[in-house]
Amino acid sequence: MRVSVSVLLGVSAANVTPTQKVIELLQGMAQKAEAEKEAEIKDHFKYVTFCEDTATAKQRAIDVGNKKIEQLKAEIATETSTSEKLGGEIEELDGEISQAEQEMQAATELRAQEKNDYMVQDQDYAESLDAMDRAIIELRKMDHSTAQAEMLLQKAAAHTKMVSAGEWEQVWRVLSQSKKTGLLQDSGAPEVAAYNSHMGGIIEMLEDMKDKISEEKAQLNTEEANRGHSYELSMIDLSDKVEFDKQIRGEKASARASANKAAAEADGELSETTAVRDEDVQFLADHNAECKKNSEEFEMRQETRAEEVKALGKAIEILSSDSVSGNSAKYRLVQTGTSFIQRKSSSGLRGPKQQRLFDFLQSAAARLDSRNLGVVAAQLASKSGGDPMAKVKQMISDLIERLEKQASEEAEHHGWCNKQMHDNKLTREELQSSVEQLQAKIDELAASIAKLGEDVAGLENEIKELNDARSKATAQREEEHKENTATIQDAKEAQAAVQKALEVLKGFYDKAASAEGGYSGQQSESTGVLGMLEVIASDFARLESETTADEEAASTAYNKFMLESGGCGYHKGAEVCGSIADKTDLIKKKTKLSKKQSSEKHKTEKDLQDTQGELAAAQETHDKLQPACVTPDVSVEERVQKREEEIESLQQALEILEG
Repeated sequence: MRVSVSVLLGVSAANVTPTQKVIELLQGMAQKAEAEKEAEIKDHFKYVTFCEDTATAKQRAIDVGNKKIEQLKAEIATETSTSEKLGGEIEELDGEISQAEQEMQAATELRAQEKNDYMVQDQDYAESLDAMDRAIIELRKMDHSTAQAEMLLQKAAAHTKMVSAGEWEQVWRVLSQSKKTGLLQDSGAPEVAAYNSHMGGIIEMLEDMKDKISEEKAQLNTEEANRGHSYELSMIDLSDKVEFDKQIRGEKASARASANKAAAEADGELSETTAVRDEDVQFLADHNAECKKNSEEFEMRQETRAEEVKALGKAIEILSSDSVSGNSAKYRLVQTGTSFIQRKSSSGLRGPKQQRLFDFLQSAAARLDSRNLGVVAAQLASKSGGDPMAKVKQMISDLIERLEKQASEEAEHHGWCNKQMHDNKLTREELQSSVEQLQAKIDELAASIAKLGEDVAGLENEIKELNDARSKATAQREEEHKENTATIQDAKEAQAAVQKALEVLKGFYDKAASAEGGYSGQQSESTGVLGMLEVIASDFARLESETTADEEAASTAYNKFMLESGGCGYHKGAEVCGSIADKTDLIKKKTKLSKKQSSEKHKTEKDLQDTQGELAAAQETHDKLQPACVTPDVSVEERVQKREEEIESLQQALEILEG
């Protein structure tokens, strides 16, 4: 609504004094000042509430950040400790694996050397046996020549590395003794019997030496077989240990990698949380300083407004006194038909400059709907004593200064509002994003926990099936062992009985063969019977052997199944864990992981609750900022433009006064 100066000072009654109109004007100003003072108190109360709520919400966010920082530091310390512990265990396993592999390599090299030595010795034994065979054959075919015999024996000695020099020395001694006694002569033909007797002794010595070499060769073969078997068992044990240690190492390496990853993620989150916490601390400090400054300015404005109300009341009191109002009525200073200002424009103003200034101010007040310009025009029209132009000029200058101060305060408040609204928007968007991320994490953890539960149930069912199979296998093995033991015992008893029958029959028929009386028993039939008994004895022996072998094979298979399917135990000097132990360990790991994820889910739900609380507080802050920073009727730009035009009009008024 546009209000001109003439309307502000216009009257409807025919006889209203100018003093009465001024009193009414002052009363209106006093009412407005009081209303603005009360309105500012209410607005400041809202602003103080906003400051306190914002500070509380931000302090809550700082507290949550500090708590989260401590939790992340603890998590980093835990994961780092776990990684270091696993690193030490992995290093220890690497040492054990390396030692086992070195032992395997050393055993393989030793086995190769033993094999090579065996081949050399076996070849020497074979050559020695061959030389002995050839020497014996040649000596038996040879005529009665000592020289030939000696040459042959020397040749045999050169090819019998496995015969000691002492043993050959005995042969040479016999041969030499034959020469000395004259029983063997190089030039003549000794008696054949004597020659054969001494040569037979030498041949017998060679055969004894051959038998000894054969026994030593058999012993060598046995020892070689034992060494080979021992090597194979040792390699199986070492290979099993290396494989088991590598499997455990892989699991520990995987766990260590997970711990390192968790520590790295927590460290990254710690950096982000610390940065956000520090920003919140700085924001809170700036916010508190801004609120304190605005509160101090509010107190100063309230003091000024109170002084304004007091001054207006005092002026009304003075103007209402008999000395002013009474005299105004007494001398009939009234308005007739036109406004007091309009009447003064033709009679009270002292010159054309004042008239031109009055017209300009009145026109600008009407055009801009400016109460400030109307008041200046009224002040100009009412000046009657002293230097009215100087007073009006001072009034205009004061008004310009006040308008510029209002513009500065409003610009500052507008900037503060923009910053608060912008920061609040970023905070709400960030918190909303965090709420969505936390909810997604909770859903993911819930799905993982459910899957782990299903896995554990499946593993427990598999363990039950394995235990059932083990119980069944044990029952079958016990029954089988019982049957095999009875069969072996029966076979032994049968062999003993058959052997006893054979002894009885053979004793009888051997004795009956030379019995007198013309009856020697059923010798022809006994031959068949004895043969059958021998076959029966061999069948029982074979039954014992085969049943024993079956029992050993069944026992080995059973033990292997129980070892592979059962818990941890020692096999061939190394600890071995079967399927049940593996599955039980896997259940423990999955259960531990499920508990960890459940704890993490609970923590995430708590974080979600805190974040939702922060989001609600940020939304509440936004709602409180709305009335203080958003004016739906008139925009900030319109108020700024109007104030600038008022200032420009007042500056033009000053130019008119000074021109």
